[in-house]
Amino acid sequence: MAIDLPLHGLGGAPLGNLYDTVAEEQARATVDAAWESGVRLYDTAPHYGLGLSERRMGAALADRSGYLLSTKVGRLLRPKASGNGRDDDVFEVSGDLERVWDFSRDGVRASLDDSLARLGLPAVDIALIHDPDDHVDQAIAEAYPALAELRDEGRVRAIGVGMNQWQAPLRFVRETGIDVVMLAGRYTLLDQSGLPLLDECAERGVQVLAAGVFNSGILATHEPSGTYNYLPAPEDLLARAARIARVCERHDVTLPHAAMAFPLRHPAISTIVLGARTAEEVTRNAELCSRPVPEELWAELESEGLLAGKS
Repeated sequence: MAIDLPLHGLGGAPLGNLYDTVAEEQARATVDAAWESGVRLYDTAPHYGLGLSERRMGAALADRSGYLLSTKVGRLLRPKASGNGRDDDVFEVSGDLERVWDFSRDGVRASLDDSLARLGLPAVDIALIHDPDDHVDQAIAEAYPALAELRDEGRVRAIGVGMNQWQAPLRFVRETGIDVVMLAGRYTLLDQSGLPLLDECAERGVQVLAAGVFNSGILATHEPSGTYNYLPAPEDLLARAARIARVCERHDVTLPHAAMAFPLRHPAISTIVLGARTAEEVTRNAELCSRPVPEELWAELESEGLLAGKS
């Protein structure tokens, strides 16, 4: 089912205390700023802060309408058998819950029920099978049909898969009737390895939401630094990103601006999803997304061989 996607949306991982704590007031201000900036797509998941992101998103959007909301299935949140009360993942949260992989029919339906309860909603617009890297066969055989049932029941409008790789989503596109793919980090200024998936999606009419456009941090500031794929950025990629930034300067464009604009050049990509933890980040992202990027920038990057990232 085709769904009318806006050019960009708010990613909810930071609101689940990704890497660092976000206070309740700051989380609410971030969603409020997104709304005031015209953002109408909001993406979250049970994985993000053991349900914290979903609860915050649901509360902030409770009295609003006319938006799209996306969440995910594949990880059930269940009471911890033992432990120190801290999350074992990259989210700064505490509690007595842990994630349990479950791509079965019953697991998918239970996951959506739990998400709807946290969100305070009767239905969501998009439901994605989340990170089935080690469970692809089961996710295709069981999770996909379960989501298709939920789509038929009207509890979701569009269904798909969300991953940090492109090979498994390509199987979903070829072997199932999914509507959308969320592809994180595999079609960016530094990594265009996901192009085979995007071309297949364009041919079959599957819409793509591009996430991870900053490759976890290296492209988030004009002077490249930080992480690439959630690890310290290698020197060769830092050097290539710096070369891209110098080309951007010649066209009065910043590196983050180019990183946001680049994925939307592919016809399969309908929207980019940008994570943010502050109102200032949201406002900056929205402002940059509204600015056109000159075609001459892309031509120069291609002529200098800077758009051939395969990693």
